[in-house]
Amino acid sequence: MGESAKLFEAIQSGDENAVRALLGADSSLAAAKNERGQSAVLMAAYTGRTAIRDLLLAQDPRLELHEAAAAGQFGRVKQIVGADPSREKEYSPDGFPLLALAAVFGHQEIAEYLFRNGADANAVATNGTGYTALTGTATNGQTPIVVWLLQNGANPNHRYGPGYTPLMAAAAGGHLETVKVLLRHGADLSLAANDGKTAADLAEARGHREVAEFLKGRAATA
Repeated sequence: MGESAKLFEAIQSGDENAVRALLGADSSLAAAKNERGQSAVLMAAYTGRTAIRDLLLAQDPRLELHEAAAAGQFGRVKQIVGADPSREKEYSPDGFPLLALAAVFGHQEIAEYLFRNGADANAVATNGTGYTALTGTATNGQTPIVVWLLQNGANPNHRYGPGYTPLMAAAAGGHLETVKVLLRHGADLSLAANDGKTAADLAEARGHREVAEFLKGRAATA
């Protein structure tokens, strides 16, 4: 197994010591990419390995725009987009919009900057998932960013995957405050997924009784 493959294996397993040792032997590994074109920094972000992400960033790899957006490197984002504002409409190699990457990983300042420079709050992933910034943040229960997205035109009834909407995603995750925000901004609680399940059904199936009861109560008074 090559050193690059070892690095990605260590990132996947969350082995900080192995990552530190590999980088100590060859700091250029911080810029490594896997067979899918995903960088080590991006993989660390995707897998929630924040400490490993920071180890990689400490090696000062020259981040591409999508990597900087996902890793919260605002200075690098501004450097690239400032030189060519049209680049804010780019997608990551695995098909995610830049604004969505920034939003889902909690970097609202970057998401707002990209939006001000023309990024579309409703941009849809090109990889077949149908994900948008709102579907990801609703899934995670990131209420403040969900509010900002909705205030800036994000579609609360966007369909993706198995016919889910952001409301269904938030309900399935048990995120009551996010559910309430989505409803205030026009989410349709009567919509059903491809299998016929509503947001209330999904919440109940996942054991989120409070969310399910809230949605049923709203449906009864609609």
